[in-house]
Amino acid sequence: MKVTVKNLEAADVGAIELDEAVFGVDVRADLLSRVVHWQLAKRRSGNHKTKGISEIAGTTKKPYKQKGTGRARQGSTRSPQFRGGATIFGPVVRDHGYDLPKKVRKLGLKTALAAKLKDEKLIVLDDAKLSEPKTKELKAQLEKLGITSALIVDGAVDENLKKAASNLIGIDVLPQIGANVYDILRRDTLVLTKNAIEALEARLK
Repeated sequence: MKVTVKNLEAADVGAIELDEAVFGVDVRADLLSRVVHWQLAKRRSGNHKTKGISEIAGTTKKPYKQKGTGRARQGSTRSPQFRGGATIFGPVVRDHGYDLPKKVRKLGLKTALAAKLKDEKLIVLDDAKLSEPKTKELKAQLEKLGITSALIVDGAVDENLKKAASNLIGIDVLPQIGANVYDILRRDTLVLTKNAIEALEARLK
């Protein structure tokens, strides 16, 4: 399938043939959901923690005798029924990540690319380089392209572009090796350079 190639001035500068094996797969919402859930689970810090009874500071002495007080029997003031006591079955520090088959991850990325192409939210640039890191200049160029929310993926990210985009809300810049399903889906438009397309096709075939 052929797609028009533009430059940063929004002018057509040619066309590129996209590989059907990468950009032409069926769009499956279930697959995208699985990969996004896997990515977000890996990002969780997992440092939530409550204290068990062995970690509560306090005496091990019985608060009062077993019988004759008229109150319920108690063995420790560190028990969960007392204020400042332990939490039973509370969260502990752990890793929330889990394994997802490499084939599923690969197909998920293909599906995300195909979804953007199908929704006509894919823009191909011949190059994504700036002569100097000027946010105002980049913003004007993106407005010409009709972009307000986008992920820009290049083969090797231009430092000037990266610096200029860092001040723009809704604009992310990634090298092709860092392209992932979550970042593609969270932005409205996907912008790929020709270098990024060549690298992605070689990586995903």
